[in-house]
Amino acid sequence: MSCLTGKSFNPVMNRRSVIAGVAGLGAVGILAGCSGNESEGGSTAAADDSSAFKIGAIGPLTGSAASYGTSVCNGVELACKDFSTDDLKFVSKSEDDVADGEKSVNAFNSLADWGMQALVGPTTTGASLAVAEVANQDPQMFMITPSASSPDVTADKTCVFQACFNDPNQGVNAATKLAEMFPDEKFVVFYNSGDTYSSGIRDAFVAKAEELKLNIVDEETFKDDSATSFTNQLTKAKDAGATMIFAPIYYTPASVLLANANKMGYDVKMMGCDGMDGILGVEGFDTALAEGLYLMTPFSADDEKNADFVAAYKDAYDEVPDQFAADAYDAVHAVSLALAEAGLGADADPADVAAKLPEAMTKITVEGLTGTLTWNDKGEVEKDPMVYVIKDGKYVAA
Repeated sequence: MSCLTGKSFNPVMNRRSVIAGVAGLGAVGILAGCSGNESEGGSTAAADDSSAFKIGAIGPLTGSAASYGTSVCNGVELACKDFSTDDLKFVSKSEDDVADGEKSVNAFNSLADWGMQALVGPTTTGASLAVAEVANQDPQMFMITPSASSPDVTADKTCVFQACFNDPNQGVNAATKLAEMFPDEKFVVFYNSGDTYSSGIRDAFVAKAEELKLNIVDEETFKDDSATSFTNQLTKAKDAGATMIFAPIYYTPASVLLANANKMGYDVKMMGCDGMDGILGVEGFDTALAEGLYLMTPFSADDEKNADFVAAYKDAYDEVPDQFAADAYDAVHAVSLALAEAGLGADADPADVAAKLPEAMTKITVEGLTGTLTWNDKGEVEKDPMVYVIKDGKYVAA
């Protein structure tokens, strides 16, 4: 089954602005969900198998955020096939929430009526915040979001987990990596002061950078309504002697930043985080300007170790998988291992799954597509951050 026929990226959208949105995203679709097994509100993989463990997936399958939700739902579906065994089969069903919190709760209820025993989703942070509150109420439902990065998603909830780094974690990891790789550079921190994702990473980065004695010589900010030119900020950074930019920003403003630096002859290194993943697909951007760009992202389809997954995903969906698909795949992998650790089978009651999987999750280790994953008792994932550098238009491990 394929929900994807031709995923494209809107240059004015970015991944983390979508991930941070609570509701009300535009109705113009990047693509619509489609499948030979399509059902109203979502899609089902082998849902007639009554002996299988039922995993629900929620994300935007239509609307302007559909790129992200379809990646998650496809990753869940493929993982359910790959991690099924003779002893324990998995089945998935996806529901469309259009990246809207209220619709996501409705999707959650529909999946509960279907018989869902665990949820991999939702995709966006706003939807995940809404659903997490419901999942944590009696009777509880175990939930692991592949991509919602706010710490508030898991905070004070016993059965809600994340498969992605949260925002503060990215800031700490970025500072640590830069201290290892570029200890002698002079840094300018460039961030969107009006964006929770960007400013949250900045705050954690600056605190850790001070501890590690990184030399931050300047900080520059912008907001969405002033993201068309960064020449003034770059001029200040250059005058301050900055030799490297740390920019926890999205790929569209990052493309402007690189273009502006090139035009003014500012030869400076740059590193971003996972929100910058996708810069090579920005419409009208000269991708040669991204050569030598460093970014932290948990997955690269160009990495040889992921070749089998990439081939299987392309065969199933005629698309190259992204980090959303990979995180979702790893989340299902985690559920499969946690069920075994807890001694639960396909007939487990959802409330029993919610009661036993949280402890089991703290005991398992997933050798996944996005690294080696473990979890703490707060539901937060722990894994080594990955840094890639763009060379010849591909992501190469740095």
